[in-house]
Amino acid sequence: MGSVDASEKTITGWAARDATGHLSPYTYTLRRTGAEDVVLKVLYCGICHTDLHQTKNHLGASKYPMVPGHEVVGEVVEVGPEVSKYSVGDVVGVGVIVGCCRDCRPCKANVEQYCNKKIWSYNDVYTDGKPTQGGFASSMVVDQKFVVKIPAGLAPEQAAPLLCAGVTVYSPLKHFGLMTPGLRGGILGLGGVGHMGVKVAKSMGHHVTVISSSDKKRAEAMDDLGADAYLVSSDEAQMAAAMDSLDYIIDTVPVKHPLEPYLALLKMDGKLVLMGVIGEPLSFVSPMVMLGRKTITGSFIGSIEETEEVLRFCVDKGLTSQIEVVKMDYLNQALERLERNDVRYRFVVDVAGSNIDDTAA
Repeated sequence: MGSVDASEKTITGWAARDATGHLSPYTYTLRRTGAEDVVLKVLYCGICHTDLHQTKNHLGASKYPMVPGHEVVGEVVEVGPEVSKYSVGDVVGVGVIVGCCRDCRPCKANVEQYCNKKIWSYNDVYTDGKPTQGGFASSMVVDQKFVVKIPAGLAPEQAAPLLCAGVTVYSPLKHFGLMTPGLRGGILGLGGVGHMGVKVAKSMGHHVTVISSSDKKRAEAMDDLGADAYLVSSDEAQMAAAMDSLDYIIDTVPVKHPLEPYLALLKMDGKLVLMGVIGEPLSFVSPMVMLGRKTITGSFIGSIEETEEVLRFCVDKGLTSQIEVVKMDYLNQALERLERNDVRYRFVVDVAGSNIDDTAA
């Protein structure tokens, strides 16, 4: 175990200062290493659509300066005296949550992501009263409960998107009993989460239909990702032919959209699982669910246990995420491209290779 440094550490991250969402170098201090804390040198951090929502204050609760990033892979450089799960040199991951109450029903059921007192990895306040800051930074300090080990056989840059996008699709498939081979599933939206949805569902033996608003992603869905079918939602004839054909739909669309066209695709008892963070009400007429005993539900990331499971699942199945690795000085351009859906399918920032401590401001 590494010895505990009782002093606060000054590090550099890239922070948004206001709702323009523009990120630039920002110097701040990490909290002192606690008894159960793990200090990690950040190696890679994925860019999630939520980073756009938060940095641009789309949800109305952003606090600045804000260092985003919640798909974090790093190397352990120090551990507290009561840390038992990790040692210096381990490659580990940190996702969306870095704290919870540990006493409520979700916490006791090991689904801490549903704790009402959960602490976000950034844009939140930790138990010491300091703001939490994310993974677009040289280092992080995280309680060992919210750290997962990256298994051998999984490259760290490949692991980063699995800590959010990967577990986000794995968790509802597991929870709602949708892991049985032979099911017919739909993936609505082919972005960072959607492309992992195709891969995970196919690896479970499902027949997978990608649903998109135009025909432009057909080749990549079918040829690159291995989807079984492709459905253009703006084509009324295609949608009519596909009615009553799917056991579930994973809806990854992060903007307001109608639900009724997709509810019509579900079989009796089918499930529409919402995953996009949308700040506006969605609507539907009740007979669309009543007449097929259909379910509209939601799912939020996954637990620490499920994160460990999906990492192992991806190693066992040989799954990787399709990523574009960029340096920190490309971060703003990457966010702009993400906003216009110009990425296949996840940006991952090479934090350690960007020498960001040299850019301190």
